[in-house]
Amino acid sequence: MNTDQVKGALKEAAGKVQEKTGELINSPEQQAKGMAKQVEGSTQKNYGDAKENIKDATK
Repeated sequence: MNTDQVKGALKEAAGKVQEKTGELINSPEQQAKGMAKQVEGSTQKNYGDAKENIKDATK
């Protein structure tokens, strides 16, 4: 596991919390920010996964 995978997963989780908080307080802006953070985290996690796969394949 590399840092991109960990950081991506954490951003994704934080985005979910932010989105749900936005729903609870009826803030579309917070919901949108949370969704954007989830996408960013997912992208970073996928990048980390790809790096790991390449590293494993070159062994």
